[in-house]
Amino acid sequence: MENNFSSLLGTKKLKISKVHEDTGIARSTLTGLYYGHKNVNLVTLRKLCDYLQVPLSDLIEYMPKKLVKQ
Repeated sequence: MENNFSSLLGTKKLKISKVHEDTGIARSTLTGLYYGHKNVNLVTLRKLCDYLQVPLSDLIEYMPKKLVKQ
C-alpha cells in the first residue's frame, strides 16, 4: 500500500496541527499516518478524505501482488 498523506498535506500546504484542530483526529494518529508508521481505521480515513476533498484512492493506493500460478 502506498500512503500519500504526507504528499497531500504538502500539496495543500497543510500542517498536522491544522488537520488535528479541524477534524478532531488525534495528533498521534495523524503523525503516525504522515510517517507511515500507523494503521488507520476506516472512519478516520473517511474523515480525512472529506476534509482533504479527495477520494480514498488519492490518500491510500493499493497495488495487488501478482499471483503466482502453481
